[in-house]
Amino acid sequence: MYKYNETDKTIINERVEQYRDQTQRHLAGNLPEEEFRPVRLQNGLYVQRFAPMLRVAIPYGLLSSTQLRMLGSIAEKYDRSYAHISTRQNIQYNWPELDTVPDILADLASVEMHAVQTSGNCIRNTTTDALAGTSPDELEDPRPYCEIIRQWSTFHPEFAYLPRKFKIAVNGATSDRAAVKLHDVGLYLVQNDAGETGFAVYVGGGMGRTPLVSQCIQEFLPKEHMLSYIEAILRVYNLQGNRDNKYKARIKILVKSLGIDKLRELVDAEWTHIKDSALKVTSESIAAMQEFFPLPAYTADAAAQSTLSEQKAGNVEFSRWVLNNTRKHKQAGYRSAYISLAHADRAPGDVTTAEMMGVADLADQYSFGEIRTTHDQNMVLADVKEADLFALWEKLGELDLARANIGLLTDMICCPGWEFCALADAKTIPLAEKINKYFDDVDYEHDVGDLQIKMSGCMNACGHHHIGHIGIMGRERKGVESYTIQIGGSSAEDAMVGKVIGPSFEEDDVAPAIKRILDFYIEQRNEEESFLDVYKRIGIKPFKEATYV
Repeated sequence: MYKYNETDKTIINERVEQYRDQTQRHLAGNLPEEEFRPVRLQNGLYVQRFAPMLRVAIPYGLLSSTQLRMLGSIAEKYDRSYAHISTRQNIQYNWPELDTVPDILADLASVEMHAVQTSGNCIRNTTTDALAGTSPDELEDPRPYCEIIRQWSTFHPEFAYLPRKFKIAVNGATSDRAAVKLHDVGLYLVQNDAGETGFAVYVGGGMGRTPLVSQCIQEFLPKEHMLSYIEAILRVYNLQGNRDNKYKARIKILVKSLGIDKLRELVDAEWTHIKDSALKVTSESIAAMQEFFPLPAYTADAAAQSTLSEQKAGNVEFSRWVLNNTRKHKQAGYRSAYISLAHADRAPGDVTTAEMMGVADLADQYSFGEIRTTHDQNMVLADVKEADLFALWEKLGELDLARANIGLLTDMICCPGWEFCALADAKTIPLAEKINKYFDDVDYEHDVGDLQIKMSGCMNACGHHHIGHIGIMGRERKGVESYTIQIGGSSAEDAMVGKVIGPSFEEDDVAPAIKRILDFYIEQRNEEESFLDVYKRIGIKPFKEATYV
């Protein structure tokens, strides 16, 4: 992973001290809230319904075990002994005291972490595939390019106050595990007919009040032009984006109003001025960055596969965990292991201090001291020997982290909802708990198979409900909370926005309604058909008729 040099360390430490002074002046009454607000936002601090919330950057979701231990220690010392993994692969603390935030930032800086640009109208954390560098379907590891983008975008003076926040994702695999087409700018590593590797560039994706799937603006962009082309897009957006109405300020609205061809024309005109500037990404700079992401010291184990087969045959629960929570690896004898953070009694993505400390230990023991966070609010140990999977599974069980539900209906994405967010209309965590308990039947869950349920407490869609196979959005009307269900969304390479199935439901009626939807799917599916396959084949009307009986 990328390691800070002395310049990096100096910049972040100076930023901490600047913010400490700004916080002290604010608490003393010498820095008004209207002046302090943009400062705290640029340092990742929101003021939520009941307390401040600090969002910590985890660039492209990659953590060392040392960093994870620090995150756990901060949760215990300054919060309520837990943190929350967000859908941008970041970590959030929901209960810090305002005057302790500079101390938190200082602790983060000691392990090469920060909260810079995790909020505000700037370029946010660049995200990628949680299996980057390990998946067999990968053309090239996208993480070095994510780090190049991170270094270019952090403290970028021209883009510190954009019309709205700006999100970038990069994917290097055939499968899109990073929801690239739902970002302001998305990059896919691709090969052209000459066998050269470059980027397909997509622009204008996003959720919220106006969910849109991005459009292709460049089918093949040479690697050397990656930064200059993104900068050209941002310059056009910075000049033409709507600054009068924040609900129409995202670049997706600009793309929709101009059309992709007109936007391309404007971007290309801007790009001609900067494409051969210092923004050019040289092959030498790419090679230097790739050196920060070397292959681990893998070792061969000829007996690993037969040992794993025997362990699976002797233990049904372990076999189920391997099937659902592990993925194939580029390196023979290894697999990537997902750690589910979906519990029946807490918000999806919540992780306790004890769990963070335990996972850090397991990463040291089984995965070269590295951990990934995922945009589905889970964690991954990406480089585990097949011979170690059984021991890892047993130790995860001791931490209550061995639930074999990755990609299944209880592996939900869920925003914090009314309990924490000042923007939310409705509660989400109690409903997530009810859905988990209602579907507490392992056999049924596995019979349903691949299913993504995503839930938001308002139309801002922080829970990505628009792209759930089943999406849930809570609203409050006249003091009564109700929940709208939509189906057919996808964040994968076939990205699409789901459609509302019909009138909303009260909280207690949501889980039974989902059960009717799933029972109907099971009745209608042919062999090997997924939920989305059936939806695409028969459309929404039969599902609606089965739901509202």
